[in-house]
Amino acid sequence: MILAGDLGGTKSNLGTFEPRNGKLVPVAEEHLDSQKYSSVEDLVLEFVRQTKASFTAACFGVAGPVVDNAVRASNLPWTIQGESLAKLLKVPSVRLLNDLEATCYGLDVLAPNELICIHEGTKDERANKVIIAAGTGLGEGVIFWDGQRHFPSPTEGGHADWAPHTEEQADLWRFLKARNDIVSSEIILSGRGFISLHDFINPNDRHPEFNDPNVDPAPIITHAALEKTCPTCVATLDLWVDIYGSEAGNLAIRNVARGGIFIAGGIAVKILLKLKDGRFAKAVTEKEKLGYLLSQIPIYVVMNEKAPLLGAAHVASQNGK
Repeated sequence: MILAGDLGGTKSNLGTFEPRNGKLVPVAEEHLDSQKYSSVEDLVLEFVRQTKASFTAACFGVAGPVVDNAVRASNLPWTIQGESLAKLLKVPSVRLLNDLEATCYGLDVLAPNELICIHEGTKDERANKVIIAAGTGLGEGVIFWDGQRHFPSPTEGGHADWAPHTEEQADLWRFLKARNDIVSSEIILSGRGFISLHDFINPNDRHPEFNDPNVDPAPIITHAALEKTCPTCVATLDLWVDIYGSEAGNLAIRNVARGGIFIAGGIAVKILLKLKDGRFAKAVTEKEKLGYLLSQIPIYVVMNEKAPLLGAAHVASQNGK
């Protein structure tokens, strides 16, 4: 039995898998509230108790930079060590991956209908690809083509400085700088970014739910934007998508990703209708030079939010051989 996990700042998805006829078949899966656990060991131990299974291999995707098979989680007070988890699970080793690295591996096992093309472009299978995923945080990854095969590489690009390129965005930068020491891309391109943009566009337009600390304003804003029931929410989502597309274009141009831009993460699935209207794809191409090259890159939305979990399971199955 194989254990895989996608450890996120809000929730953690854990699953068990069995190899059958050359494929990994899911056996059990749980979605756990990450914030309820003081350590990853506590979370994993609860899942093990529930499944009552023993394992031959395990792999976890984690939001944060993995160094020497250990990581300090970006959005959790956890330090995660592969060696500690291996002892807990009584397996020879546990592989840790950056969550976007796990998602990159997950692309290899997705069914064709789990990818929605929002911009056709001209796909080059023997070229680099990039993946960007906004959720609790902002993840970015690269799938390099080495001349014979693709191999994933994680990045921490979501924590790089954000640069505006319109007058409105310059005003937004100043607005955010007054509230934050550093204005990173993740400050905007994550769930918490929606309320900041909403306040920037119209601080006097407050939905009643915004006053409830137990309610996440992001779904309220995006739903009202898609339904066009709140002009401020519509403008918020438009600006957010502009910035998201621009950052995806930055990632693509830095890596000459002619193989495709893949949009993953929970937010993309929820705003798919907006991503399909052409605004995102247009923002990708708005660069000083090489807009023509960016316009040729196909863009896909990853519809299966379990891609990081499936990717971690795939890596565990290879390590377990």
